[in-house]
Amino acid sequence: MHIKDKVVVVTGGASGIGRALCERFAAEGASAVVVSDINKAGVDAVCASIAGLTRTLGIVTDVSREEQVADLVVQTLAAFGHIDLFCSNAGIFTPGGEEVSTDDWQRIWDINVMAHVFASRAVLPSMLERGEGYLLNTASAAGLLSQVGSAPYAVTKHAAVGFAEWLSITYGNRGIKVSVLCPQAVRTQMTSGGAGVAGVDGMLEPEQLAQTVVETLAEERFLVLPHPEVLTYMQRKAADYDRWLSGMRRLQEKFGDRWKT
Repeated sequence: MHIKDKVVVVTGGASGIGRALCERFAAEGASAVVVSDINKAGVDAVCASIAGLTRTLGIVTDVSREEQVADLVVQTLAAFGHIDLFCSNAGIFTPGGEEVSTDDWQRIWDINVMAHVFASRAVLPSMLERGEGYLLNTASAAGLLSQVGSAPYAVTKHAAVGFAEWLSITYGNRGIKVSVLCPQAVRTQMTSGGAGVAGVDGMLEPEQLAQTVVETLAEERFLVLPHPEVLTYMQRKAADYDRWLSGMRRLQEKFGDRWKT
């Protein structure tokens, strides 16, 4: 998919990766960019920054609430008639392990996993009716590998990747394209205190990540890997799981204290 003349929706679009995607899609000539986030001031600022390049619509959305995600899709369809690309990008990080409270486990599950489910439920009917559409779900390299210091993040990002795989398998022959974005460290609010183990291969700027997204969408490949090293790590993991786990334990010893509170 090339972005020019496409209607694009981006959740988590007020800052970080989401903002960079909105700005890049506008620069690529998108017909319309819908900026969605829980932060109204941020939504308004991003819309203002790209208004000279494309049509914009800002919609405040809590992606953990299905009715709000459904309303986001309804408003977009009412305004622009269809959705070519839905970027389910919003996500959060929660440090800790099994001791993390059930409420916090549920919150990160709702935002990092169920938001993708809610988006698919809402947008797929119109895409399937047209026989075309693209879903870009933001996960993380943690969803392909793991996350030292955060069981909730590792588990939810694995689930996000698994759901994206399922979507591609189930709808790929019905005109629906699916990609999953799996970066390591990106310079956002989430990494403002440092990147920890995710930064071993360097921290990218959101704009660099947006470049990889545009390139991967054009090639319609499933994995969007701004850090190409992740593919090598995946291959090593699959080739010798026990050796890979041993290496991850060494990283745990080196970086584990980074997440202790």
